Amino acid sequence: MALDDVVRPNILAMAGYVPGEQPRDGEFVKLNTNENPYPPSPRVIAALREAIDGDRLRKYPDPSGTAFRRAASRVLGVDPDAILIGNGSDDILTILTRTFVPEGGLIVAPTPSYILYRSLAEIQGARFQLVPFEADWSLPTPWPVRGANLTFLPNPNSPSGTLIAPARLREWLHQVNGPVVIDEAYADFADTNALELAELPNVIVTRTLSKSYALAGIRFGFGIADPALVREMMKVKDSYNCDALSLVAATAAIEDREYLHETVAKIRATRERMVPALRSLGFAVTPSHANFVWCRSERAVKPIYEELKNRKILVRSMNYPGYGEGLRISVGSDAEIDKLLGELRAIL
Repeated sequence: MALDDVVRPNILAMAGYVPGEQPRDGEFVKLNTNENPYPPSPRVIAALREAIDGDRLRKYPDPSGTAFRRAASRVLGVDPDAILIGNGSDDILTILTRTFVPEGGLIVAPTPSYILYRSLAEIQGARFQLVPFEADWSLPTPWPVRGANLTFLPNPNSPSGTLIAPARLREWLHQVNGPVVIDEAYADFADTNALELAELPNVIVTRTLSKSYALAGIRFGFGIADPALVREMMKVKDSYNCDALSLVAATAAIEDREYLHETVAKIRATRERMVPALRSLGFAVTPSHANFVWCRSERAVKPIYEELKNRKILVRSMNYPGYGEGLRISVGSDAEIDKLLGELRAIL
C-alpha cells in the first residue's frame, strides 16, 4: 500500500515542525530551547510527592482542571470560566486552530516568528500567509491582511525577543477584524503583557508554564478568552488532555508568586549582563523582553554554532531571508553564561 493512497496529501507535503535539539547525555550546556535554568518551586515538588503517594494516579484527572482554573483566577484576576487548560501552550494553539479554521481557511502570522504556526495551518489543510515585521520589529501599519480565520502574534516574539506595547496592540486589533491569538509564552520576562485584552470577544491570550515556571518537562499551558469561546474550545480539546500530575504541578506553581518573581528577576539580571558582553564580542544584539537574546554578526554564525556544539554548548542557529542569520541564545544560569562567553571569546 502506497503512502499517498492512505495519508492526506497535505500531510505528505509538509515538512513538519522540528523541535530544538535535545542531547542524550547531560554533558551539554543547553541554551537552545529557552528552558529555565533554575528548578521549579519547592511547592511543586511537594505537591507531586503527595499526589504520587495518594490515589490520584489510579483515577482519571479532572477534564477541565477546576483546581488550576480557580488558582489561576485568583492570581491573574480573571474569570475561572475564561481559562482553558492544555498540554503545553502548543496544545492550546492546536485547539484554537481546530476550533476557528476551516479546511481551506486562512491563518496569518508575522515573520520571523514561531514556525509551529505554519505546521498547524498545514495539518488543518488551511492556507498560511506571513506578514513581515518592520525592520525595527514593529507591526506594519496598516495591517495588510484583515478578516483571516485566525491571526497569531507571539508577544514577546521569538527569535527577536521584542515586544509590541499594549497600546499598539489595541490599535492593531481594530485592523485585524477576526480572531487573534496573542501568544505570551515569554510574557513573565517582560514589563507588560496583554492579559487585559483577553476581555475582548475576538482575543485569546495563551501562556505556558514551560519557561518562567521551569516546568517544560511537565507540559502545561493555558489560554484565556471570553467564557463563551472557552465553552466552544472545550468541545474540541481531548477530554483528558492534562494528566493528574501536570494539573497538580501547575496549580502549585502558579500559586507560588514569590518564587516566580525571584526566579524571573535572576534571569532578567543575567540577560542584562549578557547583552553588553555579547556586543563586546562583535554581535548585534536585539534588546530582549524574553529569556533569550537574538544575536547577529557580520561573520557567518553557523560555524560559531557548530564550534560551540563541539565544545558541548547548544544554542539555536536560525536563518530568516531578509533578516539574516543569527544565534538565539537562552538565558542560562550565571555559570552557564560565563562558560558560553568564555568559549565564544576563544572561538572568535
